Amino acid sequence: MTDLLIEFLSNTGFALVDYRNIIMLLVGIIIIYLGVAKQYEPLLLVPIGFGILIGNIPIIKDFGLGIYESGSFLNYVYYGVTHDIYPPLIFLGIGALTDFSTMLARPVLMLLGAAAQIGIFTTFLGALAIGFPPNEAASIGIIGGADGPTAIFLTAMLAPRLIGPIAVAAYSYMALVPVIQPPIMRLLTTRKERLIKMEEPREVSRTEKIIFPIIGFLLCCFLAPAALPLLGMLFFGNLLKECVVVERLARTARTSLIDIVTILLGVTVGASTQADVFLTPQSIGIFALGAFSFAIATAAGVIFAKIMNLFLRKKINPLIGAAGVSAVPNSARVVQMVGQKEDPTNFLLMHAMAPNISGVIGSAIAAAILWSFMSL
Repeated sequence: MTDLLIEFLSNTGFALVDYRNIIMLLVGIIIIYLGVAKQYEPLLLVPIGFGILIGNIPIIKDFGLGIYESGSFLNYVYYGVTHDIYPPLIFLGIGALTDFSTMLARPVLMLLGAAAQIGIFTTFLGALAIGFPPNEAASIGIIGGADGPTAIFLTAMLAPRLIGPIAVAAYSYMALVPVIQPPIMRLLTTRKERLIKMEEPREVSRTEKIIFPIIGFLLCCFLAPAALPLLGMLFFGNLLKECVVVERLARTARTSLIDIVTILLGVTVGASTQADVFLTPQSIGIFALGAFSFAIATAAGVIFAKIMNLFLRKKINPLIGAAGVSAVPNSARVVQMVGQKEDPTNFLLMHAMAPNISGVIGSAIAAAILWSFMSL
């Protein structure tokens, strides 16, 4: 009886735990705290945080429980991450939620979404310079797009073993947009620039809204065919929304479907951060480079907006350039917040949504370009 009791106790998490598990459990609790108490992207951080707790309960190896053990429940659900099933479904929901009107009303603002992708390629070169192989450097660089599904999509193709740290870094920086972006925005703009008021965008017709996802899909995917899974679903979801005649499908895509996929994606990405896999010097490097990438993307959008003002008759508020990172709609809200701190009557949210939405498209194209080059 004593032997059975000893054997039972030796198989509990209390006996198997080491300091790395404790560290990751604390990380999971902090992420849940940020989602619940601070309300930083709670729909993302709460599932990811609890997934980290699930993935770091000490278990007996080869017992069929761990996310990396073939045949386990978590391993089956993780299949949707490693085989790029979840990211396109997330994009379908985003498309069904998104109104492209502000971007169509003033197409020149799409350039700001493109400018923000400079962070991706700058960090790609930086990661190469410090010794990361090209496939991993490309996956790290995409963090600068502040688009979790796109980061997962590219990493699953190029560097599957880095999905955990890259996904957690990407979603963490998306959640911390209100903390990271404002100091950069204020540093790079004058008060006079932050006070610029932009005129109301023109009204976009229903015909334009219906035609855009079709034309946008064809142009983007002819330019970057590797973006087909992401942008195909994004524009299809938007067509469901705008054509009106399939409201049931659009409602499902923007509610039930995206909610289910977000739960599965968040929990499994969190669970993939097992301490023995996640706590490495390489992961720390990924987080540092991810922060650099995000900062460069924010700065590039703001600076490019200032450059555009040299040539535009109707000036734009440079703050909206920061929304070029594709953390929809969080970065657009931050633009509104920073602008209203200077002038409570200045409403920049709708204008910021144009580069914000184009940033989603831009990051998907950037990922497709990197994937294409790495596959040559």
